[in-house]
Amino acid sequence: MSSRSHAVLGLVAAAVIVALTAPAAQAQDKARTQVYGFAMTDVRYDREAIDPSWFDVMRPTKLAAFENQFGEEGSVAFSARQSRLGVKSFIPTDLGELQTTFEFEMFGVGVDAGQTTIRLRHAYGQLGKFGAGQTWSPFMDIDVFPNSIEYWGPNGMAFFRNVQFRYMPIQGDTRMTIAIERPGASADGGQFADRAELDDVVGRFPLPDVSAEYRYAGGWGYIEGAAIVRQIEWDDLGVDAFDLSGDATGWGLSLSSNLKAGNGVFRLQGVVGEGVQNYMNDAPVDIAVQATGDPLRPLEGVALPMVGAVAFLDWKWNDKWSTAVGYSMLDIDNSDGQAPSAFHRGHYALVNAMYTPVPSLMLGPELQWDKRENFSDGWEIDNVGVQFSAKYSFSTNIGGD
Repeated sequence: MSSRSHAVLGLVAAAVIVALTAPAAQAQDKARTQVYGFAMTDVRYDREAIDPSWFDVMRPTKLAAFENQFGEEGSVAFSARQSRLGVKSFIPTDLGELQTTFEFEMFGVGVDAGQTTIRLRHAYGQLGKFGAGQTWSPFMDIDVFPNSIEYWGPNGMAFFRNVQFRYMPIQGDTRMTIAIERPGASADGGQFADRAELDDVVGRFPLPDVSAEYRYAGGWGYIEGAAIVRQIEWDDLGVDAFDLSGDATGWGLSLSSNLKAGNGVFRLQGVVGEGVQNYMNDAPVDIAVQATGDPLRPLEGVALPMVGAVAFLDWKWNDKWSTAVGYSMLDIDNSDGQAPSAFHRGHYALVNAMYTPVPSLMLGPELQWDKRENFSDGWEIDNVGVQFSAKYSFSTNIGGD
């Protein structure tokens, strides 16, 4: 483990110690701390070769974009990267209960992709109707996620933890949330990526992303609508004859639901939008270039339209056995400037049989399938995966009543 990882681990340990000792110092106020998490081990087999940085998950965007991109087919992987630890505190104050969450796992992404390393999930505080920190974006609905063991989840689902300030005028089973969020986006130069004119183009975000959700709940389940809007700009800093500066407005709409049916729950979501791909669970870039035919402005950036869908059923057979089964899809409307091998459409499906012999242990097998379709070169690839996982959960409360 690197010195940086040791330093981060030291900070995490210090935060946990502070959280554990806080209730004792505030016993008179009935403060409470909850420590929770799980240790999880996965073993899986994938029929097709996949991106080695994503060896233990199922992501259509990470399937090969051309023949033998990642070598020969067939691979086995073991992983404990899903393991998680979290601390929550509940502190009474004169203004109401102050709630905080600090949670991390061991699944590396970004520059740490493929590594077992500390990754922050939630660092969030809430008092009354106001909250701030990193947590679920209001544009997403975490309750759509099925009871599956595959880590990444449905590709057509809106799924993003973001740094934000939020206001919650309605709280409870029926709720409303409005937030301003950290902006960000990614771009694809496509077949023009190597042109010198693009070297001096840099992105800029003059405004925060604005998101909102409203959920109406009843004994039958709930229905939720969510929306997001963002401003993306890019500046051409070069001194050549071309001015490639531009801007785009990204937006998204989501409709999701949990519907109760006997011993099961249907988990459903539909998402449409443009230029908000980074809020999706497994999507490519937000912005891409296309040719204009104008000799003084040969290229322009455009926000890519997309459509996502999720349909899963979680069914509980009895106190010990359960099944999740369903399908998800993401479709991108590519620009004419993208490479023929650019990602166009992805599919995701699974079915499992999970066994819970005691409340803190869940294990079982899962059969998975995903497929990638390219933009215009005719390439398609579908992968079958089989995964077996064991998940050992724990939770304890310290302080309070």
